[in-house]
Amino acid sequence: MDAIPVYKTKWKWLILGLGLSFLYVPILSLVIYSFNANRLVTVWSGFSTQWYGALFEDTLLMNGITLSLTIGFLSASAAVVLGTLAAFVMTRFKKFRGETSFAFMITAPLVMPEVITGLSLLLLFISLGQVFDLFSQRGMLTIWIAHVTFCTAYVSVVVSSRLRELDKSIEEAAMDLGATPFKVFFVITLPTILPALVAGWLLAFTLSLDDLVIASFVSGPSATTLPMVVFSSVRLGVSPKINALATLIIAVVSVATFIAWWVMAKAEKRRMQELKTANGS
Repeated sequence: MDAIPVYKTKWKWLILGLGLSFLYVPILSLVIYSFNANRLVTVWSGFSTQWYGALFEDTLLMNGITLSLTIGFLSASAAVVLGTLAAFVMTRFKKFRGETSFAFMITAPLVMPEVITGLSLLLLFISLGQVFDLFSQRGMLTIWIAHVTFCTAYVSVVVSSRLRELDKSIEEAAMDLGATPFKVFFVITLPTILPALVAGWLLAFTLSLDDLVIASFVSGPSATTLPMVVFSSVRLGVSPKINALATLIIAVVSVATFIAWWVMAKAEKRRMQELKTANGS
């Protein structure tokens, strides 16, 4: 086998280094300047943690964080349920009339511009507000419905890809032995697709927490999410409190991602060992 020329290897490492630097140097600088004592975020004048204390004293930011985390948790949980049901319909049900249209409508939010989605949901809630008092004032409920709408599409894609990889013969064998469809789902299917459900939940939670455009359309004066607070604050100048907030988010997301990866890797390893044991016996 021919050896790879040295200059090609150096170019690969150089391109990799430039790509990683482009992605992570801005994040690293943001973390460093969150400990800056100066109010000007681009002028370093000493190490300080004062902005972390000021962050927790900012009522507007704290309310935005609480609202975004609450909506993100509820939206991700609902999206996992609806997305899993949609994935089962697309992968486990027999061919039915309108199957193509159903799959298109489920995945349409993936390619639909956020401005169009937000505007259409705004018009929907205005129309519903004329009939139901529940939607007369836009707030947390309307944001939650909007986030569930587009998060379900992402979850359905993740779960359906996992279901297509799952060997149907295992489920069919369990049903031949007398297991009910519900027992097959909870005993065989659910543990197998659990990593996909966790990945879909994390993806939906991240998308909900990060959304700005759609939330701006469907929110009201009583509900301001974290991205909306940060965006309005940055328009008046970057505050060191935003750097501190971003640093905390990076830390939490990094820890959560590592834990999720560790749990899924452990579950996948256990599943592979069980398959080897079953094949060996």
